[in-house]
Amino acid sequence: MKVVMLGTGYVGLVTGTCFADSGNDVTCVDINQVKVDKLNAGQIPIYEPGLEEMVRRNVDAKRLHFTTDPATCVPDADCVFIAVGTPQSDDGAADLTYVFSAARGVAPLLREDAIVVTKSTVPVGTNRRVFEILKEETGRDVHVASNPEFLKEGCAIDDFVKPDRVVVGVMTPEISKRLHELYRPFLRTEHPFLVMGLESAEMTKYVANCMLATKISFINEMANLCERVGADINEVRKGIGHDQRIGFSFLFPGVGYGGSCFPKDVRAMIAVGAQRGFHTQILQSVDDVNVRQKEVLFSKIQKYFDGNLSGKRIAVWGLAFKPRTDDIREAPSVELITRLLDAGAEVGVHDPVAIENVKQVFGNRITYCPHHYEALDNADALAIVTEWNEYRTPDFSYVLHRMAGSAIFDGRNLFDPARMQELGFFYTGIGQGSSVHEMG
Repeated sequence: MKVVMLGTGYVGLVTGTCFADSGNDVTCVDINQVKVDKLNAGQIPIYEPGLEEMVRRNVDAKRLHFTTDPATCVPDADCVFIAVGTPQSDDGAADLTYVFSAARGVAPLLREDAIVVTKSTVPVGTNRRVFEILKEETGRDVHVASNPEFLKEGCAIDDFVKPDRVVVGVMTPEISKRLHELYRPFLRTEHPFLVMGLESAEMTKYVANCMLATKISFINEMANLCERVGADINEVRKGIGHDQRIGFSFLFPGVGYGGSCFPKDVRAMIAVGAQRGFHTQILQSVDDVNVRQKEVLFSKIQKYFDGNLSGKRIAVWGLAFKPRTDDIREAPSVELITRLLDAGAEVGVHDPVAIENVKQVFGNRITYCPHHYEALDNADALAIVTEWNEYRTPDFSYVLHRMAGSAIFDGRNLFDPARMQELGFFYTGIGQGSSVHEMG
């Protein structure tokens, strides 16, 4: 098929590249000429494992193209995907300006049987409005579909080519059949292709993200309670995770969720409810808990130093909101560093890929270290925020040697508290009270 992707952000670039890799002719459209030139040269603006190699391979094979001019590709397209940003508005709702602008921009160029597919995460009713806009601009009924994405940053390619499910919302069965053909190469292991109404597809994306965010906020709140009653959340997690009704996924205690999806989507659903006079009590609590959780590490550090952080040097390992990405949007590290600086502390940081993005936020206010051990030099304490693999098995004697202090505040529970105490550290994680460890 001939496919056009409007937007070369995270979703648009991954989706377009994977479609090209399965043999389709794909053109990605973006308004930024510099970005387009770099993409045509095989240079990508984001960090996603395996993506740069795949982009280059498909550009070289002339299956993947990038342009700023939709008129060169939209008239021949079978499918036009809208994959532009839907940033959060001041009231928490999704800003749909770019989605509607994209629809109006391509409307005059569409051939009569083309399908316009919304890939962006959009609230209920958006696709109906896209249909209306296209009809206003063309004077005819244009095929419209909703196709939410379920990609995890850091493993997006694998998620796309081996999906748990593909969800499409359509107005007529004919459209679902054509989209099934497009997705057929990725459904060979019998993963379901779920066809539903436009509104149901729109809700599916939000409900999925809100459910996952709820699990994270729940386990974090239980972790905070465990600390206060002397229990260990890691042991509690085992106790509940083996219940098949609960499971282990997304039940890792930590310093709160971040990224471009969960915070924005939870707040968007809260706003949708408010617009319809419905108070989404659970989702409001999920967001409140997550906001508070991002303060946990700072509170622990501040308490350890008796409320006086002036002149203290704090090392921070991990800046991205999760491993295998350079995304720092809503990252707990940004909240922590901001609070440390406001309290007068000096901060040295390390992250394998997110340093450049953090520089855009803090400039020369903090020290950027090319190796994680370098961040420890003369540090009074270490805060671990992102669970990159290279942080999991450090040389602890060397860590003690480089640090001025011996305190570790572990936001991801990477280490065993008893062992850390034996090694001479003051160590505290998330939700780890006194416990009797497994024997035998």
